[in-house]
Amino acid sequence: MSESDWDTITYLRKRQPKAQQLKSQQAINAAQRKGIPIETTKKFNAATNKKTATLNTSKLDQETEELHHETVGLALGKLIQQQRQIKGLSQKELATKINEKVQIINEYEAGKAIPNQAIIVKIERLLEVKLRGKEKGQPLKPVVKGK
Repeated sequence: MSESDWDTITYLRKRQPKAQQLKSQQAINAAQRKGIPIETTKKFNAATNKKTATLNTSKLDQETEELHHETVGLALGKLIQQQRQIKGLSQKELATKINEKVQIINEYEAGKAIPNQAIIVKIERLLEVKLRGKEKGQPLKPVVKGK
């Protein structure tokens, strides 16, 4: 029992320093005194609140063709406008009756809207005229429900 001494403490391992401790100025100075090589790197956009650039930025820059959404034609816009005026409706009234915003009707009439078939169908039914296909401008045939 003479080998076990209750007063002495033996450390088998020293705890590794935490990452924050390694980054401190004190740790850097100690490493420089010992001659340990220190690597410093600056992070891109570090500590900023800017959105990060996408990984495919260079790929997009090299793209030559223009990428854009197809819009409804000006012909469709003119057709909607003419039929709306024949019915005596304003853009606001048309938008209210089909449960859409006035801005959407304005975009369709200007030919700038991205085509949405659901909206076009609503306008077709209200104006009672075909706005799609080969028969554009023709009266919409009433749908007869079967028995």
